[in-house]
Amino acid sequence: MARGHFAGNDDSTFRRLPSRPRVSLSASNRVNIRCACTKASLRPTRVDFALTDEQQQLQRTVRDFAQSEIAPHVMEWDEASRFPAELIPKLAELGLLGILFPENYGGAGLGYIEYVIAIEELARVDGSVALIVAAHNSLCTNHIYKFGSEAQRQKYVVPLAQGKKLGCWSLTEPEAGSDAGGTRTVAARARGGWLLNGAKTFTTNGHYADVCVAMAVTDREKRSHGISAFIVEKGTKGFRPGKKENKLGMRASDTSEVVFSDCLVPEENLLGKQGDGFVNSLQVLDGGRISIAALALGMAQGACGAATKYAQERKQFGKPISEFEGIQFKLADMVTEISAAQMLVYHAAWLADKSNANGGGIRFTRESSMAKLYASEAAVRVANEAVQVFGGYGFIKDYPAEKFYRDVKLCTIGEGTSEIQRLVIARHILGKQ
Repeated sequence: MARGHFAGNDDSTFRRLPSRPRVSLSASNRVNIRCACTKASLRPTRVDFALTDEQQQLQRTVRDFAQSEIAPHVMEWDEASRFPAELIPKLAELGLLGILFPENYGGAGLGYIEYVIAIEELARVDGSVALIVAAHNSLCTNHIYKFGSEAQRQKYVVPLAQGKKLGCWSLTEPEAGSDAGGTRTVAARARGGWLLNGAKTFTTNGHYADVCVAMAVTDREKRSHGISAFIVEKGTKGFRPGKKENKLGMRASDTSEVVFSDCLVPEENLLGKQGDGFVNSLQVLDGGRISIAALALGMAQGACGAATKYAQERKQFGKPISEFEGIQFKLADMVTEISAAQMLVYHAAWLADKSNANGGGIRFTRESSMAKLYASEAAVRVANEAVQVFGGYGFIKDYPAEKFYRDVKLCTIGEGTSEIQRLVIARHILGKQ
């Protein structure tokens, strides 16, 4: 398949968004919002959001793919806690493993709006598959693309974006989650390279990744400014996946430790400048949080759709339960929360695209944290209400509600808890960031 193309009903080429994209919060509706454009001018401006034809085609393509290739196997993968390795080549053929990256680096040359569309559609059917794609794109590959040398981009970004290799990203440790000062993994100069020792935890794709981006302390006295990033290849002596976690949800997504025991990586695998690893990772997380927000949004839509369908089919007292006000109120609240989350998620994605178009000069940290915070917590509420709509059947694995309920909780924890998002947002409000 030619680069820049997605499998679908035609051979349309998807192009990168213009600096002012027309974006829809749904495929079928057009929504106008009023916003203040600048501090200098408080007069509201009408902004028209509408998906382009190419974006609508992408949406249909990923939706059809998810229904045909993922939906029939979702519970099998979940119950066995099995990573769907056979799906990786199909995701690569579709272009989803390089959606964010330019064609000259093996990618599809698209932007964050298209990326959100893809993650959202995958998550409607299975959050685990969406998480596999998200961690590969916005964390591992994006870190190398944003901060790597040209040689590193050619060596790693190209095969990662083409889907020939799978990536993982290792920041969190048993004693260092939100606190970078607790990082225990160290890297010391040795034999013309860097010797890594330590362990990371909660690494998505850890057992199956060919390329790992890992953070390690290179100067303890400088705390967060003494942490550097390294590229470690599968098969490197002293590098191995560790314990695979047995999780509540997202069970088909591999989450594991990765261990470094006198792991020697060459000097050229230092990613970015020495000491900039943690600082750079915060920028990487800006995009990663948009991923989690889109993932939560997709699962909320999946849960709401399942609950709506069930409510129209399930009969009590001689009529569908959708005709009872109690159920109607739940559905109304669910759709309202989803629509509000969509606004935040797509706004953050639009800002990310605008930032990329301006050479990274526009920061969207606050907006990505707001999107992640609200979308993830709204999705938990939506999934909870979906279980209530299903009643007793919502507690049974024969129906989809319980899986959405289990899966969606991760979104309030991964890539920064809700509490951390509130701190980030507050610091921006108070001018402390």
